[in-house]
Amino acid sequence: MSDLGSEEFEEEAENDLGEYEGERNAAGERHGHGRARLPNGDTYEGEYANGLRNGRGTYRFKNGARYIGEFFDNKKHGQGVFMYPDGSKYEGEWVGDQRHGNGVYYYMNGDTYTGEWLNHYRHGQGTYLYAETGSKYVGGWVNGQQEGAAELIHLNHRYQGKFVNGNPIGRGKYVFDIGCEQHGEYTHLDQDKGEEEEEEESQSIIPKWKAKNITKLTLWTPGVEKPLPPEEPPAAEEIPETAVAEEPVAEEPVEVGEPPAEATEPTEDLFPSKEGEEEEEGGKEDQVDQVNTSLEEKEEESKESEEAETGKEE
Repeated sequence: MSDLGSEEFEEEAENDLGEYEGERNAAGERHGHGRARLPNGDTYEGEYANGLRNGRGTYRFKNGARYIGEFFDNKKHGQGVFMYPDGSKYEGEWVGDQRHGNGVYYYMNGDTYTGEWLNHYRHGQGTYLYAETGSKYVGGWVNGQQEGAAELIHLNHRYQGKFVNGNPIGRGKYVFDIGCEQHGEYTHLDQDKGEEEEEEESQSIIPKWKAKNITKLTLWTPGVEKPLPPEEPPAAEEIPETAVAEEPVAEEPVEVGEPPAEATEPTEDLFPSKEGEEEEEGGKEDQVDQVNTSLEEKEEESKESEEAETGKEE
């Protein structure tokens, strides 16, 4: 057991410059292939240029994370794979230590995101697959949130419309595999709240679906709003509220020895709903019942009139 005090230990750590074994240039800088142990306990093996990590290499963090890919001036830059201690993984493009360009993120719960990234966030066009339900979101993203024209595809139906901050908003339609679609509009309930509560409210919004009519299948053009098709019987009952929420789950480690990456990369939490199709079929059954009732009433009136006429003749 050492008799050094804590202050002496800290001083010793500060003086630790790490270790390096490999090629150098004429100026004595790390240059070419080499292997290094950094003062913080991380290790790197790969290519150097003029004293900096440049080219392909493997950087291992002492917390178990690992990056295998391209570097430029000591930063992750180009194609690379980052494996996190929790089992999640990112494969794709990097710019200045940030996920940037096209890439695939495999979350620890089995979900995956495939698409565009900007400054470490999902941004642009991308597809998020929910492992538990098999549902998937295909469409636009802005700063990590579902936003823009998109499709939310479930097992036997899909929703096509616009999203803002992860929630559907405005006109859209539900397309059912039985060969019809229900048009309508998503609205957000207005609630009078103070300024301090507005930010919290934006994370717990539950959109309300207002059904308009049911038609045959029509072509969907993302980003282009068209007049609602003429209503065709039978009319549809209103589909219950559908919640589209997002809950942070998967966490990423903060890198040690390099500029820290985003601490968390949230997974999406979405619950496919069959209620829309059930309400639609229920609406059709109600229409049929109403027609049958009307026919029965007319038949009874006809019988009564015939009996009355027969009585007069007698």
